[in-house]
Amino acid sequence: MKALVVPSSTTKKISDIKLVDTDKPVIKEDEVMIKVHALGLNPVDYKLVEGHNSAWNYPHIIGLDTAGEIVSVGSNNPKNFQIGDRVFFHGDLAKDGVFAEFAKSKYNSVARIPDNVKYEEAAAILCSGLTAYQAIFRKMSLAGKKTILIHAGAGGVGTIAIQLAKIAGLTVITTVSEHKKNIVASLGADYIIDYRHENIDDRIDEITNSNGVDLIINDIGNPEADLPRLAYNGGLICILNTPDINDYNLSSQGQSVLSLNLGGVHQSGYPDQLDDLATMAESLVELISDKKLNPAITKVIKFEDIPAGLAELSEHKTIGKIIATI
Repeated sequence: MKALVVPSSTTKKISDIKLVDTDKPVIKEDEVMIKVHALGLNPVDYKLVEGHNSAWNYPHIIGLDTAGEIVSVGSNNPKNFQIGDRVFFHGDLAKDGVFAEFAKSKYNSVARIPDNVKYEEAAAILCSGLTAYQAIFRKMSLAGKKTILIHAGAGGVGTIAIQLAKIAGLTVITTVSEHKKNIVASLGADYIIDYRHENIDDRIDEITNSNGVDLIINDIGNPEADLPRLAYNGGLICILNTPDINDYNLSSQGQSVLSLNLGGVHQSGYPDQLDDLATMAESLVELISDKKLNPAITKVIKFEDIPAGLAELSEHKTIGKIIATI
């Protein structure tokens, strides 16, 4: 089969990715194998190319998000998957990935795709969509909360988080650059801050009458800057890194800081959390099926053009989601 690989432990540039012929995966009793039809590109893909994972063997197949058709199932099959089922899943970053003609996964994290949802749409809501869903519906308490600040609203996580926050009844504030305002407005953002030309703190004070925001999703780093933006009893969800709170008194304001590590689920080996990957994916894809969620696909590319797509992501030029098809 054709696959995109990092050839060796010393190759750490996007330009080093190679398209090669390699053997199809061999599944274990608790795994399924799919013929790949669509693939989602994520910032973590190029970051892994640049940094690798200590568990990798080489050449290593890259990629985490895929949708396709089941062609083989293992003997331990509690979800009763059948050959021909349309499914999608977020893969294990420590193992060979999904940027290939065939890919495999443990059954736990595999979810079915409704008939009226395209493979491309399903592949678009995995890493970024699951991150947004987990932040809002797993990490946060929404009781009594009214406002949320979502950084980088035009990115993969942001485009889904804005829509989920609106579904949850929240007033959404988001930060973007000027040329990305249209997409976040179309997705329902209530207040849009141009972080390059506006003072974020001043705008939040203006919007919230100086009370601060109830919830914040930070996937841009520098989370210390978000702490004084929180309202009393507010919560900060950190996707990249948590803030240094040595000089900040969370308890005096009843505030919380929570971290989110979607990729660590597979390494944890915790079956309930592996199962929840599929549960969250099913919830997201049902929202697409019901026309309540836009996967925000802005570019569809060919499989062999994935390295160019990852390079574009690394330059932070993208709006929405890039999808590749086979």
